[in-house]
Amino acid sequence: MAPKILVLGVGAFAQSIMRIMRRQQAEVFCYLTRNYGHYGPSQEGQVWDSRQHPSPIPVIQQIKPDLIIPMSIDWHTSAWSEELLAQNIPVFCPKGTAIQLEVDRAFARDLCREYGVPFPSSYRVQNRIEALSLMKKDPKPYVIKNPLCSPFSPVHTVVCESIDDTLGWLDRIDYAEGVFLQEYLGTAEAGHFVFVSDGEIFSIATNQEYKRAFNQNMGPVAGAPMGGLVEQDPQDKYGLAKELIMPLQPWLKANHFYGPLQVTAIRYQEQWHAIEYNVRLGVTSGALFLSMLENSLEVVLDIMRATPPKFHWNAQKPFGCSLSLAGYGYPYVVPQAPSIPVTVSGSPDPDCDIWWNEVEQVKGQLHMRDHKVAEMGHRIADVNVCGSDLQEVIQKTYANIRKIRCLASYYRTDVGQSLWPPGTGY
Repeated sequence: MAPKILVLGVGAFAQSIMRIMRRQQAEVFCYLTRNYGHYGPSQEGQVWDSRQHPSPIPVIQQIKPDLIIPMSIDWHTSAWSEELLAQNIPVFCPKGTAIQLEVDRAFARDLCREYGVPFPSSYRVQNRIEALSLMKKDPKPYVIKNPLCSPFSPVHTVVCESIDDTLGWLDRIDYAEGVFLQEYLGTAEAGHFVFVSDGEIFSIATNQEYKRAFNQNMGPVAGAPMGGLVEQDPQDKYGLAKELIMPLQPWLKANHFYGPLQVTAIRYQEQWHAIEYNVRLGVTSGALFLSMLENSLEVVLDIMRATPPKFHWNAQKPFGCSLSLAGYGYPYVVPQAPSIPVTVSGSPDPDCDIWWNEVEQVKGQLHMRDHKVAEMGHRIADVNVCGSDLQEVIQKTYANIRKIRCLASYYRTDVGQSLWPPGTGY
């Protein structure tokens, strides 16, 4: 009998996982956790809208999934989270104290200090007075972040590259939840994914994300990366897991950590520094490295069973590239945007996937969803290609994203122009 996989999420991120699992003969379903991004997941399997089904528990009891894969960490604060865990169905995400590694930035900082993992100078402040006092005691350029990682936080990441930048922003941000200030260490950034099975660590892939909205690292940090590169890296050739994840192994084991774990790091003064951890598959990289694994469904199930996984990597897909097509206004607030048609000329290449975000089908025609001032623009689609040559993969990704047209949409044109290997800067 085919394994049943229930994804919690919306948009391209949910659709991509559903299709990859379906390609490997899983039966896939999706509980749509937000009121947008429903079209993509609905193309892959049966879906349930949280507006009509306020809790996924009846859905879980109906389909009896073998595995639940959340695409966001906000599931653990939902009213139904304890009841979900009581179903005793594996969730591909850590629980309890272990999830705090992503949720609470100060918790991650303190854990790194305890285990000797390099981490930038960081402080949590509650208000503007505390923030300005800190700037007098320890004046530095800081990256301004939400202290508790949430898509609904009033503070979104602001990268300040000078003391004056930081002081300017500290006068204007919302302190309702406090603020986490993390020393700015430059742009030589990379990430590394591992799977963890009750504390046992398995390296998966190294990635590089393009987080700013526009070329040359310009514009605001977008709500999700505008592009990314991924490389199969089970040997941890760049040392990210060795320096920033392996030292945490005693803690991971003590807290019965199961699921994915990513570290994002900055290379500063010849040393990697952890800047944050994520405990889910990731918004640009997860689909790419799962596509590189010929048995990703089997591996994920084995991780949750504490069974030593056997990784079967596709030798023809060591590299992957992802590009996002952003719609009118993104990532800024605009007064409103109409429902604009989205067209695709020709068919995607056989080794290309298009995952749909905030689109809807109207009388057989795709449209970017209309939106008003309360929303932050739109992401239309993600285009992904894997292959054997990095530059060829990048070129194919660009060739395919050019097949999608939506008025006033855009994408970054400089993905891959930063230096590889990771850690050498944009």
